[in-house]
Amino acid sequence: MIAGISDNHRASSVHQIPSGPPVSPFRLWSGFWIWLGLLALPALSRAEDGHLDRLTLPRLRETQRAVRELTDRREMVQAFLPWRQVRANLHVHSLLSHDSRGTVEEIVSAGKKVGTEVILFTEHPSQEKDFFTDGHRGLRDGVLLIPGAETEGFLCYPTQSLKGVKPGSPQDFADLVCGRDGLMFVSHPEERMDWKLTGITGIEIYNTHADFKDEAGLLKKLRNPLWLLQSAELFQKYPQEAMSALLDYPKAYLAKYDALCLTHPHTGVAANDAHQNVGLAIRRLDETRVGVTDALGKELLTLEIPGNPILEALVRDKQAGEEVFALRLDGYEHSLRHVGTHLLLAPGSELTQEAVWDALQAGRCYVAFDWLADAAGFEFVVVSEKRTLPMGSQVPYRSEMTLKAQAPLSVSWRLFSRGKLVHQSEGRKFSYNPTADGPHRIEAWLNIAGELLPWILSNPIYLESDSSK
Repeated sequence: MIAGISDNHRASSVHQIPSGPPVSPFRLWSGFWIWLGLLALPALSRAEDGHLDRLTLPRLRETQRAVRELTDRREMVQAFLPWRQVRANLHVHSLLSHDSRGTVEEIVSAGKKVGTEVILFTEHPSQEKDFFTDGHRGLRDGVLLIPGAETEGFLCYPTQSLKGVKPGSPQDFADLVCGRDGLMFVSHPEERMDWKLTGITGIEIYNTHADFKDEAGLLKKLRNPLWLLQSAELFQKYPQEAMSALLDYPKAYLAKYDALCLTHPHTGVAANDAHQNVGLAIRRLDETRVGVTDALGKELLTLEIPGNPILEALVRDKQAGEEVFALRLDGYEHSLRHVGTHLLLAPGSELTQEAVWDALQAGRCYVAFDWLADAAGFEFVVVSEKRTLPMGSQVPYRSEMTLKAQAPLSVSWRLFSRGKLVHQSEGRKFSYNPTADGPHRIEAWLNIAGELLPWILSNPIYLESDSSK
């Protein structure tokens, strides 16, 4: 939800102390103590606060219960095709980026906990490090690591170092990287909706940070360390549900994507924008003071211990320099679980960069919000002339062909063609005879605590007319 708040596209930081007179230690901690008695009240449910109504204990509790029920109802289905499905996370930052302190060990550990097998890093380039030669690569504890960068408006995955290269125009940069068998995805499309590029691999169809940026009410509260302290119980008891409370259907992204796919096949991917850089920590400084810092270690304020019973309890038996309280809102485990890009590797493929490249270039993948439920087993295929072909396929349109999909849960299906909704149905399985050519992609939605949320967003199957061959 909150990953990448301080990335290099944004100069301001949500960790700044609000303007106005300083908050006294007594008011800060007495307010926190009073608030604990009011946690059960839905005090953050004003319409102008966006999804803050989801950040109440009753709602988070109900969401967690609904997610557990989905896990219990999940059933595997017999596959249409023998492709190997692997879960990947794209747009991940580590300590090689200026706005993250994450080590490769903790990122890999988090990835394994959520079922990720491939991590495609996107470091912010710097003079000190070459993201390609110094980046994380190869198999690490069974997880394939691939170095890359978030730069010049792209998720950039080159096949050689770009140190010292001047990108030129976006088209020139894309031609340079893709012309040497690299991958280029447009990142943060909301900032560059007017781009018209050729030859790129694809585009983000969901970005966690972009989803967060429209949460005006939450952004305002996150600028105040006091609110973070007050909300600690919410995020500690329900870390995944609280982080995912921001989830919105990426309507604008998908509209841009649908338009691009009318001109040429593009691969749609999810961007985790994972940094693990939002939260706060309290550390004992000496006998009389504690210091409050943000998740990157930036000092926010100093509080006096004497006379504050909450502080006195926190620092009891703690030495100077010890951390007495910590709250992370975008830990790697929760950020990577929130959404993933599932790849279909060729049957019999080993887990290699070449196999990953093949799937991404061919559009054999789908985006899934796996915090709702594990999406492994989802398929979207076309059956034509006794052949069954996966997402990303380009197939001559035939009136007798059938589009099929299946999922491990009963869902609400929504089929789109040329950006328009053309068919809806319910259940674990989907079948439809298309009536026209054009890109067709499918979505699967789940009911969570009385609210329909997007679960799976597929890449298209391209049904070609005679004139488009």
